[in-house]
Amino acid sequence: MSATLGTRNGLLEELIDRYPEIPPEAVLKEDLLRTGIAFDDAALTENLDGSVKPKSYFIFSFDQKPLAELGAAAEQRPPEEIALTGGPWQLRRTIVSVRVNPTSPYLVARVDGSLRLSVEGRDLAEVTLPPMPEYYRHTLANGKTVMETAPTIEWGYLIYLTVLRLCQYFGAHEECGFCDINHNWRQHKQAGRPYTGVKPVEDVLEALELIDRFDDASHAYTLTGGSVTSTVEGLAEADFYGRYAEAIEERFPGRWIGKVVAQALPKADAQRFKDYGISIYHPNYEVWDKRLFSLISPGKQRYVGREEWHRRILDAADVFGPANVIPNFVAGVELARPFGFESVDEAIASTVEGLDYFMSHGVTPRFTTWCPEPTTPLGRDNPDGAPLEYHVRLLGTYREALARNGLQPPPGYGEPGVGKAVFSVSSFMDVLA
Repeated sequence: MSATLGTRNGLLEELIDRYPEIPPEAVLKEDLLRTGIAFDDAALTENLDGSVKPKSYFIFSFDQKPLAELGAAAEQRPPEEIALTGGPWQLRRTIVSVRVNPTSPYLVARVDGSLRLSVEGRDLAEVTLPPMPEYYRHTLANGKTVMETAPTIEWGYLIYLTVLRLCQYFGAHEECGFCDINHNWRQHKQAGRPYTGVKPVEDVLEALELIDRFDDASHAYTLTGGSVTSTVEGLAEADFYGRYAEAIEERFPGRWIGKVVAQALPKADAQRFKDYGISIYHPNYEVWDKRLFSLISPGKQRYVGREEWHRRILDAADVFGPANVIPNFVAGVELARPFGFESVDEAIASTVEGLDYFMSHGVTPRFTTWCPEPTTPLGRDNPDGAPLEYHVRLLGTYREALARNGLQPPPGYGEPGVGKAVFSVSSFMDVLA
């Protein structure tokens, strides 16, 4: 195959050739995640009235244009995820989270009756859309939808319970520079979409009853939402999120792997999560470098501090076991202007330092591929995100760090490996054997 250098085609082929140890499936997936996808109108869903599972906007927008600028995709939602197969690289099934970008060079369109992914006019893969799950066809007694209350992602593997739709890190001096959770709340409310701020425990249980009744694909749930710096409904963070886990585990004991994404809390609060029934704790550290942490996550620096955050991650390993503490970082923000690293080499070196720090203690971080959402400071200043080379090299670096430290793929993400992985917002599970 050949492609003109300087085109997106050329970039893909160059990196696939330069890094043969990284499957082409992962190279393409990373570029789709950092660049977004355009959808032909015929490739959009019929929302909850059709046969395709629509995008639920489960926490962030994960779009590269505001909702008001998505055109038809604002009214007729795109699918939650896509599965890619075949094409010139004979792709094995690759699950990709949908990040909408009407100006993306990647297009999903209907060609001769089937959906295809193309870039700059070149056909790349067959596209399969996730089927509408039976539990999405049922509503709660109060009329709310399961999609709004307890959406599923990762091709149905994970129930994503964003029970607090706003973050108390608020404003330019506290919000993480890559995060649009607060703006996403505002844009959905302005568009008149249902978007519950604090989800009642009873609603969550009722939605889970429907999932339990009609589904056998889900294996885990994640409890998450914005950070709590004071209280919500009179409860501090561990008790606010923990009450949902307690209710779920009481009603459905052992039915799903219980996970929580929350701040790095003191050890006693980590123990509270464990006592409430949580199995896996994600106290996300976002970015490793000390200077960048304070600039990119000023609220976390102000309320907790980087060194204390890291201490609490390791303390939590005493509570849950190291393998069950899985802090996320946002891959790519290390290179974001105006204060990121100047080179891919520097960014990779910094990230490796963080990986080895945690992995040497048995804690296995994971990462999501940065989506430069336009209403965030970093997305506004870096609409193209980080270079694709960084993301491709990071996959190899991560795999090597895991092997170097004698660790296994983190639990709670399904089966690893190309053609098997369902984790859709990064390729790290795709490249692990």
